[in-house]
Amino acid sequence: MIPTTLGLLFGLLAIGLPIGAVMILLALGLDWFFSPIPLFLAAGELSWVSSSNYLLVSVPLFVLLGEILLRAGIAEKLYGAIVQWIGWLPGGLMHANIGASAAFAATSGSSVATAATISVVAKPMVSRYGYSERLFYGSVAAGGTLGILIPPSINLILYGWLTSTSVPALYMAGVVPGLGLAIVFSLAILVICLIRPALGGQKIETSWASRLASLPSLLPPLFIFVVIIGSIYLGLATPTESAALGVVAALVLAALYRRLTPTMLLEAIDGTMRTTGMIMLIVMAAWFLNFVISAMGLVTAVNSGIVALGLEPIALLATIIVIYLVLGCFMDPLPMMIVTVPVLTPLVVSAGFDPVWFGILIVLLCEMALITPPIGMNLFVVQGVRRQGSLTDIMIGVLPFMLALLAMIGVIIAFPQIALWLPQLVRG
Repeated sequence: MIPTTLGLLFGLLAIGLPIGAVMILLALGLDWFFSPIPLFLAAGELSWVSSSNYLLVSVPLFVLLGEILLRAGIAEKLYGAIVQWIGWLPGGLMHANIGASAAFAATSGSSVATAATISVVAKPMVSRYGYSERLFYGSVAAGGTLGILIPPSINLILYGWLTSTSVPALYMAGVVPGLGLAIVFSLAILVICLIRPALGGQKIETSWASRLASLPSLLPPLFIFVVIIGSIYLGLATPTESAALGVVAALVLAALYRRLTPTMLLEAIDGTMRTTGMIMLIVMAAWFLNFVISAMGLVTAVNSGIVALGLEPIALLATIIVIYLVLGCFMDPLPMMIVTVPVLTPLVVSAGFDPVWFGILIVLLCEMALITPPIGMNLFVVQGVRRQGSLTDIMIGVLPFMLALLAMIGVIIAFPQIALWLPQLVRG
């Protein structure tokens, strides 16, 4: 049954169908061939249950927040300010790509939105300053992954929903690993450009006067981050309500920048509806697929198989990492999480690992999936903005960042307190 399921999954993906459609067809196929009862009759009820959870209301709100910031010109000003402060490093604007991605991630909650926004802002800089397109766009794709680790994060909300884990605790746990990963990415750029200076483009000239003048442009993302995270930890709002407050704050900023127009709002809402529709289709399809494979006994078989191996805790983690690295070549993070997290989390917790820490590890592995060929979402997003050359260039350019991400995963496993000390500090 398991080989058949995997064969159907990879076969449907290979012919280029959208992941939501793939999961629906896979569920219907498994139901038709292997189930003695018509499980598809439950599809309507499952779609309602999976999409009506109060926590998921935050998904379109965070997407809308990112759309407003992009169209209000706030992201462009943020990028320019970060260039002034760290553009002097070897690798110049590639460090700005990472820094701006980290800052934008603290407001958007989405890797796709982060990668798309920074791609649009950074694109004109490649030819102007003579950068290696492969490494430059690879840094944008990698930086975009920070959108699902640095809070607020849609994926952390989804993990909390699937496992009944505290979302505020997950948010706190994502701060240090998120900033640490941004530093690791920048270190990778630094090392590469010290070895191959030609890849780093022309040196960025600036002055202290320009740096100081750029400081106000760093304040809007900080303001939104404080509104979202501060409202949660002051007890003023739930994670969902904080997303709504973030949208209100973004609208206020757009008005202050004189960019709040009916046309801009309509464009932001249109982009939000398209992205949210894609996400919710994936959520409903994955929920139905999870129901079918659970009813068939596949989840129990996988659990029993892993338990029967009698793996030590660290071997169990290694197995899970391998599973995610393989699945990441063929699946997007959202369906991957929905299908696997309910199965794997009980095993990991029973092995003695903290569920909050495991949530951060899962998101790091999902970040790897976002830049893993052949269907890493961020690769296609960046190439879509680039609109020239080959997707292979970005696949090659992102390889050093994949190694950096693997190193960060190893660090989190070796030193779990990196993720846990801030939640423990806040609770204490």
